Amino acid sequence: MNLMISDAALQLSPTAKRANAAVEMLFYATGECALGKVLVARSANGVCAILLGADSGELEADLAARFPEAMLVANEAIVRDDLAKVIRFVDKPAEGLHLALDMRGTALQRRVWDKMRSIPVGRTVTYMELARWISPMASARVIAGACAANPIALAIPCHRVIRTDGDLAGYRWGIERKRELIRKETIA
Repeated sequence: MNLMISDAALQLSPTAKRANAAVEMLFYATGECALGKVLVARSANGVCAILLGADSGELEADLAARFPEAMLVANEAIVRDDLAKVIRFVDKPAEGLHLALDMRGTALQRRVWDKMRSIPVGRTVTYMELARWISPMASARVIAGACAANPIALAIPCHRVIRTDGDLAGYRWGIERKRELIRKETIA
């Protein structure tokens, strides 16, 4: 017996498609470090967020805003090792921060972030210097935009990028945290 099903019957409504779509799960945990609260989130592919702040609730809200389609699951057991590495890095930056990363952004942002990851601990570069590493046509504004969009603080070291005059420009996690990170890295 052949069963005939119309094409219309096979089509799912938008609501049904969303219900049947695989929902990504991100596991996260928060902890304390010398810079305040830190939240680390990971996907199946690696760490996708390291957020810094003063309040766990604000960090969780920030995570939810950055990943609105994901199911967020607080699970310290899954994130424990990554969180410990981040906290250790804040205290001892010379030891480096070695994490599998799940960098999510545009192709240009990921390119900028990859270049930032090559800046050694204890060194800073200017926005223009980093722009030249990307392309002769890149601008400091492109670099600043990538820094502002970076959800993986510390592992993508935006704090190592400074203005041409040596001043510290804005930092998503606060200028005082940027100053402290640079200070710790230069004495390491």
